[in-house]
Amino acid sequence: MAADDGPRRVQGGRANSRGFDAGLGQRMRDERMRHGLSLRELARRVGLSPSALSQIETGRSRPSVGTLYAIVSELGMSLDELFAPDGAADPKVAPRAAGSALNGGTATDPVQRAGDRKSIDLESGVRWERLTPTSEPDADFLYVVYEVGGASSKPGTFMRHTGCEYGLVLSGRLRVVIGFEGDHVLGPGDSITFDSSLPHRLENVGDVPTTAVWFVVGRGGSDARMRDMDAGGRPAPEEEPQPG
Repeated sequence: MAADDGPRRVQGGRANSRGFDAGLGQRMRDERMRHGLSLRELARRVGLSPSALSQIETGRSRPSVGTLYAIVSELGMSLDELFAPDGAADPKVAPRAAGSALNGGTATDPVQRAGDRKSIDLESGVRWERLTPTSEPDADFLYVVYEVGGASSKPGTFMRHTGCEYGLVLSGRLRVVIGFEGDHVLGPGDSITFDSSLPHRLENVGDVPTTAVWFVVGRGGSDARMRDMDAGGRPAPEEEPQPG
């Protein structure tokens, strides 16, 4: 990605209090340093300029959907680690062995109140709100909003990652392009599922915001190099495969 084609700068230099703020960027920075990666090296791996990555880490700009997936995947993070206040463990989360819903346990509090959802506002007119009060292994359960013109990646670019996606549109019109299978325009009540390893792009093609419920399972171990996104159609640099 060219330096002038990076993440959207947050107006006034401050992120929305419910959006991608400096706290989330700081958690990314802490994890990067824990891995012993320089800013320049991580930027190279995910196809960003160092200045663009620095703006994300300091909360001065928001990443796109694809860029966020690339960063957290390269760092081996889950979205729950970004949502969690301390970047490591959500205080509402019971230990996975006993408390994860996907592992057959019972969470401390199984209810996620609508007004208390943790959320991330992304660069490209997209907002994610987490629908689970607990940290679920290898799964993202989200309420998503695509503003008018909002999309998961820049025009002509796609994203790929491991896993499978399930989506249900609640309002508006969402165009989903999947590899060579063509595109699908979904309206209220329409749903879709597809293999996330296929190049895909999601875009609001209506004149009102689109809302949907999205579930991604099996994203763990996603390889940031498997995408054509936010780099002018160029894949991120190839590196050695990661275990898992």
